[in-house]
Amino acid sequence: MIILGIDPGLATMGYGVIERRKDGSACAADYGVVRTPKDESLPVRLAMLEEGVNKLLGKFRPDEIAVEELFFSKNITTGIPVAHARGVILLTCIKYCGRLYEYTPMQIKQALTGYGRADKLQMMHTVTALLRLSSVPHPDDAADALAVALCHSHTSRFGKLFGIN
Repeated sequence: MIILGIDPGLATMGYGVIERRKDGSACAADYGVVRTPKDESLPVRLAMLEEGVNKLLGKFRPDEIAVEELFFSKNITTGIPVAHARGVILLTCIKYCGRLYEYTPMQIKQALTGYGRADKLQMMHTVTALLRLSSVPHPDDAADALAVALCHSHTSRFGKLFGIN
């Protein structure tokens, strides 16, 4: 099964593609980011994200897609453009694949480390170890997206609880 994990963002959207094998193990097929230039208008940047997501969907043909939920700790105003981006990502993904799931940052950390408040460094090393990578994935957005995909791989038997549709 191919799982696409997405860490939503307007300037930088992380993606991670993993293949879950029949024995339950997973390996990384690809990871990276889709970037949009900050000097472009919001509608143009959203269109660029849609194009980037469509390219990923066409290239990897995922069976299921997992997206990180937004989390606002202090300033919701800075999160509004990211919410726009997330909306475009969700719309593009649901049109492609009806198997779309979302997880909170705490759920992702809990699924991978057993501790819902794990720090960034611990998460990056856990992703590296679980996927048997030779080095920590960079940039951070790509590592986060791999964590989302791994979280879904580990918890997908509970799919109805996390499904968006």
